[in-house]
Amino acid sequence: MLIAANFLAHGLADTLSFQIRPSNEDAVHRTITASAILYSILLALPFVPGAEVGLALMGVFGPPIAVLVYTCTVAGLSLSFIAGRLIPLSVLVRFANDMRLDRTSKLLEDIEPLSRQERLEFLAKKAPNRLLPFVLRYRYVALAIALNIPGNFLIGGGGGIGLFAGISRLYTVPGYLLTIIISVAPVPIAVLVFGTEFLSN
Repeated sequence: MLIAANFLAHGLADTLSFQIRPSNEDAVHRTITASAILYSILLALPFVPGAEVGLALMGVFGPPIAVLVYTCTVAGLSLSFIAGRLIPLSVLVRFANDMRLDRTSKLLEDIEPLSRQERLEFLAKKAPNRLLPFVLRYRYVALAIALNIPGNFLIGGGGGIGLFAGISRLYTVPGYLLTIIISVAPVPIAVLVFGTEFLSN
């Protein structure tokens, strides 16, 4: 499924390479609508480079499409977070047991009944190094950085990061939304201000 979704993302980005003429205005509107919906869905999937579709849309249609791409980005990342919140930890415990990941299974069982604050304290105490407590303390900043670092596809991409943020239950819904609203804004704002030349640079 992930391979198919990756092919779909790349194929969709390639289909956006066409010229806009008065004669194909209706087709352009349909393409924008379908691409925006697919972009939100693809972005919500772990390990799928959906951001390429958003960049392709802004590259083809320029600043007028930047706000739509931004809105769809927030929607896609919100969708993955909500999906994560709906997955009970008991499902992950069973998965870890099936994969013979005994330490992971034990950790998940230990944190399942804990509140958000208790989970943070528990994880900070169990941390194998001093960096993790710092990351946990500034987890919203860490989330924003993870969403924007090049190559975050290797750690799940935006969809994977949002999914695991939801599963962890360490982020409040308002806090997560505010974080993604701020962290995904720079590129669309840059396109609005500097135009598509920003993307080529």
